Amino acid sequence: MKILYFSNDYCTHDYRFLSSIAGSGNIVFHVRLETVRRQQEDRAVPEGVEIIHWAGGRGPFHWQDVPRYVASLRQVIKRTKPDLIHAGPIQTCAFISVLTGFRPVLTMSWGFDLMEYVYRGKWWQWVTRFTLNRSTFFTSDAAVTRDRALEFGMHPERTIVFPWGVDLEHFSPEPRDPPLGAGEGFTFFCNRAWEQRYGVDILARAFVQAAQSRPEMRLILLAGGSQGHTIRKILQGGGVLERVDFGGQIPQKDLPRWYHMADVYVSPSHVDGSSVSLMEALACGLPCLVSDIPANKEWVISGENGWLFPDGNVKDLAVAMVQACDERKNLQQLGQKARETAEDRADWQKNFNRLLSAYQQAVRLG
Repeated sequence: MKILYFSNDYCTHDYRFLSSIAGSGNIVFHVRLETVRRQQEDRAVPEGVEIIHWAGGRGPFHWQDVPRYVASLRQVIKRTKPDLIHAGPIQTCAFISVLTGFRPVLTMSWGFDLMEYVYRGKWWQWVTRFTLNRSTFFTSDAAVTRDRALEFGMHPERTIVFPWGVDLEHFSPEPRDPPLGAGEGFTFFCNRAWEQRYGVDILARAFVQAAQSRPEMRLILLAGGSQGHTIRKILQGGGVLERVDFGGQIPQKDLPRWYHMADVYVSPSHVDGSSVSLMEALACGLPCLVSDIPANKEWVISGENGWLFPDGNVKDLAVAMVQACDERKNLQQLGQKARETAEDRADWQKNFNRLLSAYQQAVRLG
């Protein structure tokens, strides 16, 4: 099968999809909508994937360029003759794809397109409905995003939900390896991007409160983002900056080592589908302390494999962090259950087969 894979940029998720699609014996073309300044994936596009040069992929997306993108993508389709277009996010890549008139189009939600972008206004809602009504098939990584797609007109029998999952061999439990200088302290870990939707500023404020009563408490923050100045100011103003380890942007191959430095994983995200970093933490056997948004509740059960706290509530997150620190005797049991959750539901190798099934159904529907 010839697959035209059309995504926003090139990130770790794209690498995994492209690698697995090509590795399944398909011919794959990669179309990139835009290029952002911060590099998200240090590995080259996988072998066997043809990079398509077209009107997009040279800078940020602008709505006024959509007619030019549609015309250019039509030329790409004419040259490559794909059996299917796999496109997402909904309001950009999938929208452009359905505007070409090509069928079949499998639209893939990236979570934020249905949990955040659709609320930006009537135009975004119209584009969402227009795209889903013209999509041959739909896939997402969480029940909550599928339900939202149905609200905007997607046919329920033309959908598949599968968590993207992780490599359970690469992300696996190991003995804890505390950060340099942390000794036997208690360490929380977060690798969400420093953007408003991921709530890292909430975590910073909660850590300031929690660390006041627990001198052994430390925090690891990876990644970066537009809230960097704000987050560092919160930590510095709270007098805890020296108790925070900043790792920056970490290559995928090195990520497990950072999970193994921690006692508890934290995700304060306001918007998410099935978070891959959450699944990585579960696979590494880390109890997970996460916001109680619908997608997180599909993965974490308080007292079983982690804890939930009210989304955006600094005080409750701080209290939960202190409680986790005080209940460290239960971490091993919670961590074992976390790993079981990952093995049961977050195996990339097994879950990816559902995408191949969606391809076949979409092609049959035409």
